[in-house]
Amino acid sequence: MIREYLDSIIESSTPHKPIWNVELKYDDKSPHWNYIDGCMMKAILDVYYVTLDEKYLSFVTNYMDFFIDENGEILGFKKEDYNCDNINEGKVLFDLYEFTKKDKYRKAIDLLYDQLKTHPRTQAGSFWHKNIYKNQVWLDGLYMVQPFYMRYEKEYNNNENYRDVFKQFKNVNDLMKDEKTGLFYHGYDEKKESFWADRETGCSKNFWTRSLAWYGMALLDTIEYIDEQLFYEYMTLQQYFKDLMDSILKFQDRRSKMFYQVTDMIGEKGNYLETSGTCAIAYCLMKGARLEYLPCYYFDMGKEIFESVLKNKFVSIKGSFCLKDICLVAGLGGMPGKGNYKVRDGSYEYYISEPKVDNDGKGIAAFLFSFKEQISSFN
Repeated sequence: MIREYLDSIIESSTPHKPIWNVELKYDDKSPHWNYIDGCMMKAILDVYYVTLDEKYLSFVTNYMDFFIDENGEILGFKKEDYNCDNINEGKVLFDLYEFTKKDKYRKAIDLLYDQLKTHPRTQAGSFWHKNIYKNQVWLDGLYMVQPFYMRYEKEYNNNENYRDVFKQFKNVNDLMKDEKTGLFYHGYDEKKESFWADRETGCSKNFWTRSLAWYGMALLDTIEYIDEQLFYEYMTLQQYFKDLMDSILKFQDRRSKMFYQVTDMIGEKGNYLETSGTCAIAYCLMKGARLEYLPCYYFDMGKEIFESVLKNKFVSIKGSFCLKDICLVAGLGGMPGKGNYKVRDGSYEYYISEPKVDNDGKGIAAFLFSFKEQISSFN
């Protein structure tokens, strides 16, 4: 059933018109290097690893070849944007380089890494989320960058900058964590000047489930590439990860086992059980247990969440499968959202105003990550 769903997606998608990139349709943009495609490429590659079906590897390779020329130049990539999101799609290049030994993949990896060398930082040492968001750290950005950064350090740079990777997480733990709930605020402004930032803490106002899930996946996928001999950092990030998972689970909907768009506002008008964040949390629990960063019984908790998504959000409509109730996008900043709320101010009203869509890549990818973990448990 899930394989059939994935097959229909890739059969209907090209780099010019990826069926999963709903934002491209909203904005009527031409194809370009982007984090949503990055999520999907990694997810499809994950499915390849557990099925060994060559069509998935072939699809990812052909898709990436559209964006990367023989010199390793990347279509639509601009270093000077200093956009954390632009690193995400580079994660699959390590694998493609191993498979094919094509120099262009290694050159593209180095091109992306070159951004990190000069990427603007807060005084505490964290990467700005984007050049247009000066002095700001968003949880999303940790997922986009740190697993790539850590893998590069391990495989190509003799772990020279592993402490910098660790510091990015430590800063978030020190500055963005709410001690009462154990949850993390979506964004942080070191200068405390943004209109959405608390004047004392610099943090945004609410807990957005997908951003918490981004952060959980960032920790999980980064730990996977840390050498165990780097014992303090290895164990500290595992503790951060477990603490986060335990905190999120306190806000699980008891009946459905899923999670709400605004994590702690259970039962508030307009809040809803959101699919992408829920799937990503399921993935974190299952993979975390598989890699023994979490006790083994967390796997069953993640599996239960994933099975609830299958029951409640994965439906058949006129013979085709559909993954429902995915938040299209959410952010912080002056520009308007995609919904009917005027500014992205981090308020509860803002988060619930962003459109709920079907079959968006941010939800599909997390869904497939969880699917892969469930399959892995049988292998």
